[in-house]
Amino acid sequence: MAREQGRGQGRGAGGEARITARLVNALYTEAMLLADDARAYFDEHGRAEREALPPMLRVGFSCESLKVTTRLMHVIAWLLTRRAVEAGELSAEQLADPERRLGEAAPSDAIMVDGLPEHARQLIAATSDLHARVRRLDDEIDRIGPPPSPARDLMRMLERAF
Repeated sequence: MAREQGRGQGRGAGGEARITARLVNALYTEAMLLADDARAYFDEHGRAEREALPPMLRVGFSCESLKVTTRLMHVIAWLLTRRAVEAGELSAEQLADPERRLGEAAPSDAIMVDGLPEHARQLIAATSDLHARVRRLDDEIDRIGPPPSPARDLMRMLERAF
């Protein structure tokens, strides 16, 4: 599920990298598929596996399922915010608000995860990877600034022409 870092990024007017709608849509699809897989596993298919675990691992299983859910919720909220900017529902300035940045997610306990069933480990790894990739994109916002606005570019050209 890991994607090549930087894939789907274009170049802005100044040559800087920017996060494109195509990348956001691809990550959104990936996040929604992972969310559906996690819900099906932790709510249904993983119950028998959870019940077969020793008591401490059952608690760990439950904690890790919450971490998976938290990571996915933060990623999906971040991606929906990016979509809102793209659709003109939020301004680029609103995007920079700390409340609209990617939320923190507690790291998984590697020792606990090692004792969990394979499918649980795969979901934990996949959501950790997705959150880390989106974290890198979120960190880029500070470096690249707001996405270019075709309307503002046109207005600047008109102002210079007249």
